[in-house]
Amino acid sequence: MKELFIQSRQSYGSRRLMKALRKEGFKIGRCRVRSLMKRLGIVVKKKKRFVITTDSRHNFPVAENHLDRQFQPASKNQAWASDITYLWTTQGWVYLAVVIDLYSRRVVGWHCDKRMTQSLVIRALMMAINLRPQTKGLLHHSDRGSQYASHAYQKLLKQHGIICSMSRKGNCWDNAPTERFFSSLKREWLTGNTYATREAVINDVNSYMKFYNQNRLHSTINDMSPINYEKCS
Repeated sequence: MKELFIQSRQSYGSRRLMKALRKEGFKIGRCRVRSLMKRLGIVVKKKKRFVITTDSRHNFPVAENHLDRQFQPASKNQAWASDITYLWTTQGWVYLAVVIDLYSRRVVGWHCDKRMTQSLVIRALMMAINLRPQTKGLLHHSDRGSQYASHAYQKLLKQHGIICSMSRKGNCWDNAPTERFFSSLKREWLTGNTYATREAVINDVNSYMKFYNQNRLHSTINDMSPINYEKCS
């Protein structure tokens, strides 16, 4: 149990620990897990609230909300969701852009940079396209930020046959899966850590991506990891 708890970076509570232990072959209930947690001194680290902002003050055209909160497509490569968040270090901010396949919640593309430019989101998108090149007809959802609405980004989407969808103005729930992912990253992995350099937080983000895609249990996909869910599909 301690090994699973440490692997989750002290983020797994009794419910996830119970399900992780069951996957390891143990017959155990939640009450027993809670009792063992207390005996072993296992305490989930406290959550911290984070503010996520979007700058949609620009003159680029914006797309309709074609996704319309349909967050559970029938198969992979049908709908991707993208967003940007901010990570603090002693050297200053690091910006993280992600692309998530909504079918499995797998992060198929990401990129970090000290500047929040269109290059940031383009490099994350290209990582996703290189991993999943069959993109014709795929729906790409994001907020109305200038990086996503930029001519360069829109051109890249069109070149690969990807349909653009954007959230309604000021409505973060239209892109809820990415908001939840960023919340998990910060609360489960980054909270309580101090990063002296941008490189340090980028390395830690990369570690989380590996843990998240390969190991982290996700309630939306039958308490499986994204990669295992895709393998079982």
